[in-house]
Amino acid sequence: MRPTIAPFPATRLRRPRRSEPLRRLVRQNTLCVDDLIWPIFLCEGKDHREAVASMPGVMRQSVDLAVQAARRARDLGIPVICLFPSTDPSLKTEDCAEAWNPDNLSNLATRAIKDAVPDIAVMTDVALDPYNANGHDGIVRDGVIVNDESVEALVKMALAQAAAGSDILGPSDMMDGRISAMRNALEAKGYQDTLILSYAAKYASAFYGPFRDAVGASGALKGDKKTYQMDPGNSDEALRLIERDLSEGADMVMVKPGLAYLDICHRVKSTFGVPTFAYQVSGEYAMIRAAADNGWIDGQKVMLESLLAFKRAGCDGILTYFAPEVAEILNDA
Repeated sequence: MRPTIAPFPATRLRRPRRSEPLRRLVRQNTLCVDDLIWPIFLCEGKDHREAVASMPGVMRQSVDLAVQAARRARDLGIPVICLFPSTDPSLKTEDCAEAWNPDNLSNLATRAIKDAVPDIAVMTDVALDPYNANGHDGIVRDGVIVNDESVEALVKMALAQAAAGSDILGPSDMMDGRISAMRNALEAKGYQDTLILSYAAKYASAFYGPFRDAVGASGALKGDKKTYQMDPGNSDEALRLIERDLSEGADMVMVKPGLAYLDICHRVKSTFGVPTFAYQVSGEYAMIRAAADNGWIDGQKVMLESLLAFKRAGCDGILTYFAPEVAEILNDA
């Protein structure tokens, strides 16, 4: 039962808002560097950067520069970086075999970063779209994204990433049964300490466009992903997916996208009380950055406010391309 609030003027709700120290005293949610995961895009070459046109300020980086980025993240106090490869189109096939090549771009970067910066955690993406000639997260047969064959491929991919030293696997594919299959395989191969952060509630969203540009999947994608990613109109289904993935061995769960799905974040955290993350996806980043670059908003304030919204919704952390910029601001504060 909620307590009775005395009527005005005995209660003046503006009292604790009148100064910054008082506002800090009663603030319910705060953002800190420990909340941040920094997604980094990889490309071939050495000492090489490529701008992502649809994501101003974001670069694809060669492995040696990704190692430098990892050092920067560590020095800023960011606990985790997440790797996404932009694969050479010549290596993209219908069987997606490059996905479990121990020397693919993601695995090379993981080993290099763990060797050079062992005290930062590396998260890797488990999905076939960077390696798929059809641009999908699963294997395509006669125009259909097949589930069980895709899971077999994803397990091989997960094992290769664990062998490379990935601390956290991030299955973002949305195939049924993949968490159980991965967890069983990891246990059998001695990778029992490898974490799984499942993209359990991943929606078929229009906010992903710039990301697909960054990993080179836009041109390859045939059709859409609505047969395996969630319908944006559904929320109860998200809870079923979360419950299933937790029961299969996921350690943490992800809601993607983030800002447009804060209600899902809140329901997940309130229902299950497990480590819950959200992805401030490329489209969300691009909108804030573009508006700021055009002088339409105060970019820094909107960036921080948008990330605080995730904490208010119950998230334990956020994947965001703003991570290094935010960390510098928070450290200075």
